[in-house]
Amino acid sequence: MLRRATRACPFCEVNSLLVRPPVLQPANQQVRLYAQLQRDRSSNKHGSSDQRFSTPRPSFNRSRDKHRPSRMVLSDTVDRPATRPEGKPARKKREPFSYLNKTRVPRDLEQEQERNGQASSRGSFQSRRREDGKRRGKPDAYHALKMQKGLQEIPYGSRSAIKRKIEQVDSFEGLPFLDTLQEAIKDALPGLEYRIPTPAQAVAIPALLGLEAKRRTRNPAQKEALESYLLAAETGSGKTLAYLLPTIDAIKRAEAVEAEEKEREEAELAAAKELDKRDDIFALESPPTTNAVDPARPRAIILVPTAELVAQVGAVAKSLSHTVKFRAAPISAKNTATVIRNRLFNENGVDMIICTPPLLSSIAESNPNILSRVSHLIIDEADSLLDRSFKPFTTGILDRATPSLKKLVLCSATIPRYLDKYLAERYPSMKRLVTPNLHAIPRRVQLGVVDVNKDPYRGNKMLACADTIWQIGKASGDYDPAEGKEISQTKRILVFVNEREETETVAQYLVKKGIDALAFHRDTDPSRQAKTLASFTGTEKPTTTSSSTDDKPNPPAPADKNKRQLANTKVIVTTDLGSRGIDTVSVRHVILYDVPHTTIDFIHRLGRTGRMGRRGRGIVLVGAGDRADVVKEVRDAMFRGEALI
Repeated sequence: MLRRATRACPFCEVNSLLVRPPVLQPANQQVRLYAQLQRDRSSNKHGSSDQRFSTPRPSFNRSRDKHRPSRMVLSDTVDRPATRPEGKPARKKREPFSYLNKTRVPRDLEQEQERNGQASSRGSFQSRRREDGKRRGKPDAYHALKMQKGLQEIPYGSRSAIKRKIEQVDSFEGLPFLDTLQEAIKDALPGLEYRIPTPAQAVAIPALLGLEAKRRTRNPAQKEALESYLLAAETGSGKTLAYLLPTIDAIKRAEAVEAEEKEREEAELAAAKELDKRDDIFALESPPTTNAVDPARPRAIILVPTAELVAQVGAVAKSLSHTVKFRAAPISAKNTATVIRNRLFNENGVDMIICTPPLLSSIAESNPNILSRVSHLIIDEADSLLDRSFKPFTTGILDRATPSLKKLVLCSATIPRYLDKYLAERYPSMKRLVTPNLHAIPRRVQLGVVDVNKDPYRGNKMLACADTIWQIGKASGDYDPAEGKEISQTKRILVFVNEREETETVAQYLVKKGIDALAFHRDTDPSRQAKTLASFTGTEKPTTTSSSTDDKPNPPAPADKNKRQLANTKVIVTTDLGSRGIDTVSVRHVILYDVPHTTIDFIHRLGRTGRMGRRGRGIVLVGAGDRADVVKEVRDAMFRGEALI
């Protein structure tokens, strides 16, 4: 009974079960809460009435955290810049890769690169200044052209110095040529504009004749070393005569010296024989020596890339040889074996050979003596002859002729970077003869652009080409101030394509459209090539009948007699074969059917017109997939008169 009386009520038991005993917190948490309470009290004591922006921050050091503000409370010195010990404001630390999103190089980074010697000449601040101190309009031009094969840059300061040298040479009479060579310049070339030296001739001839002062050297071995020159001039500037005239002059002077030595030796030999006769009355005269048939040993060799250039340079040399009296032998793969044998195995000998590297290399392997007396070696179109296709043959000939070689001349309209690197390694002391307008298309050549994707062509590039030729053919004759008369009504147009197979396709399409067109490539009939090029180079013989029917590769069928024909217009569709060195003086229009791959091709193709001070026009057909940005940059550079890179 006593136990039942002391038992609690059921409601109290339920309440006791719901109420949990307090959980004791660890000692460290209690310390943190106590420190927070103390910090809140101190802040309220100093006047901090608003505690909404303060956050609890536990601390074990009460004296240190007593005056520490909350995280969201700004410092009193937030508006003051941090200072270095010397009193200067501290530099803001640059984040790594922070300059990648900028379009301009930061000034501090540029100065750092300049101090380390790593500043780029094109991207630096000083390089964007011209010689007169004015700022250039565009610091980094030619973005699209940089993607192509680059050319070696020529500084504009050296171009200005070259202009002053050119002004000092105003006529051929002031140059120390032989009298016979002076007469040949006046008489043999009366119809050409060679009476006044061109910039290329004014730069090259005095140097090749040895008129310029040579650098003094303490090493006597360097004085007898090979004289090497690089003549780089724009297309159509007369480079052929620039190296032909000094070479012929050197050949004739060497012949005169050898003739004097031979006369002296013969006189000494005759005197010795006279003494022998007096001593021995029974002595007999020696029989005459027989001249064995042996290849000629020329004094000069001119290497060119194509058979067309062999004929062109050979014609100029032959016109000079009538007055100067020297023997030149132009040979190429288009000549028969009998012609090559008669020109090389000549009893009178040969003074100059004009040839392509593969043919001369094969001849030198069977007859090594042909290169044993070469004193002058000229490599024309050096950018082509020292590329991957011709380089083994060219360097082989150069190595064979080196023992007797005295003067090496390389000629080119462009200086690619691979050529510049090769010459810097093999001929570090080579003298460069550069014209002021190198790598620049002259302003007298206009460049037009036809968008093939627009109406009425709608992507048909052949139709655009035919329509452009019809517009040129139907236009009236133009007046050329260089010639002082109206241009002939017969218009000659060059169409350049990138692939050899396209030449036949485009030419056949133009013939169907009533245009006198011919495909010109390495597989074309040689006789037809010569006849066609003669009309474009100004060497065509006048005839009473029109030769347009002779140049047609595919004469029209009888059913096409009533088809509309474009009169007084001749067209050649070619590749880069027709853009190297051929003197197309009669060409006024050049059509670039395909956009060239490199700026080198731009310069050579557009250089087929506007030669020797004449006016010309180039037209680019831009279709789907063509680099319109490259064409735009070339056109802008031509307008400004700047050199391409």
